[in-house]
Amino acid sequence: MFVQVNGTEREVPDGATVTGLLAALEVPARGVAVAVDGVVIARTDHDRAVVPEGADVQVLTAVQGG
Repeated sequence: MFVQVNGTEREVPDGATVTGLLAALEVPARGVAVAVDGVVIARTDHDRAVVPEGADVQVLTAVQGG
């Protein structure tokens, strides 16, 4: 299936959870925040939250600095 990830169309496995999406994108599960169609998905829900076909997904990485 296809979803938009940070504005770029990406193909991911059908029925992918947020955890599966991050794995497919080779993004580490820690240190990221994920929103699906404008709703932030709690990290504790990444294994249960299924990403629907055509979803708009935002993946944000935590950055330290000063």
